[in-house]
Amino acid sequence: MKSKGKNLPKEGLKGPEVCTDPAMLTTYAMGVNYFKDGPEVALKPDSEYPEWLFKIHLGPPKKLEELDPNSIEYWRRLRKYNTWHRNKLKKGKKL
Repeated sequence: MKSKGKNLPKEGLKGPEVCTDPAMLTTYAMGVNYFKDGPEVALKPDSEYPEWLFKIHLGPPKKLEELDPNSIEYWRRLRKYNTWHRNKLKKGKKL
């Protein structure tokens, strides 16, 4: 007996539709509305958002040498690097 689903054509998964309209991208937060039906969320003026929002670092992560040794970020990054280093050493060991 053949299973019912094997002979059916496979449909590829479609990604979400991407908006390329510059006017829409500058006035609405595209893709933020999680309801299927409904308008996109309109962007507010910068004065209505908190100041810390504009101070967030969005670039690549800072290197260990660029961080202040008295900050928590420095010690978290150092612990991550040490964990990576230990894992590399363990990977090379043979039992």
